[in-house]
Amino acid sequence: MSRKVQRCIILAMKELKVSEYDSSKFSYTNIIEGRIQPWVMRFIKDVGKGINDFDMIRDGEDILIGVSGGKDSLALAMALSIRRKWLPITYKLHAIMINWIEHPIDESYRPRLKKYFQDLDIDFEIVDEKQFPTTEPENYNCYICARNRRRILFEIANKRGFKQIALGHHIDDLVETTMMNLFFRGDFATMNPIQEFFDGDLYVIRPMIEIHENTIIRLAQTYDLPVIKPVCPYDQTNIRAKLKPIVKELSHMDKFVREHVFEAHKLDCRIKRC
Repeated sequence: MSRKVQRCIILAMKELKVSEYDSSKFSYTNIIEGRIQPWVMRFIKDVGKGINDFDMIRDGEDILIGVSGGKDSLALAMALSIRRKWLPITYKLHAIMINWIEHPIDESYRPRLKKYFQDLDIDFEIVDEKQFPTTEPENYNCYICARNRRRILFEIANKRGFKQIALGHHIDDLVETTMMNLFFRGDFATMNPIQEFFDGDLYVIRPMIEIHENTIIRLAQTYDLPVIKPVCPYDQTNIRAKLKPIVKELSHMDKFVREHVFEAHKLDCRIKRC
């Protein structure tokens, strides 16, 4: 390697600060401080496009982010936080993480997550809850776990007066949900960008619904987001995980396969506002 190339690499490393946690990754503070790579800028703007396409967030609204600790929810928090700096409107962000007592996160992640959300200027709280009310049921599965997590999140939102809960689902999730419903339930249905609950008292919004999962994976691989390794025993054996390689194979035949499924649903959902 020539000295000129070495100097260029050194200058680039100084410009983009390397993470203190992983020397092979850049610090996420680069994005917060405005040193944003073009592809990251495009990701944030595409999240904004999803928000605008379905009118998810308006001026003065309070948004509760459901945090799992995985790449998706951390990327969503980043995009929503950075986006506020560019808009003529403002909205407040709060984040709640449900931590299962039976399958808890590693304690070392608590301060890292707290710092991450503090750096993003987002109120953050970890709520420790029991995954199983008494003992683990015989046929416990991902659906039951997700339902329990959502129930707790809904209860918190109701008590604290939140009307919108933002979740980190992306277009791959939408496609996989479509396939599960079509192939195993005989129903052409999917997750909506905006989903109404309790006659409009609460809405789940999915700002990353038009984002490819590969973009989020790249973000987590490039920057030191404090992504927690899944502690779920079903993480790699559930139906959704088995469908991922099928979607990937289909995308080799047509790179817009995800967008085709998205468009086929002709989604038209809005929040009912006064």
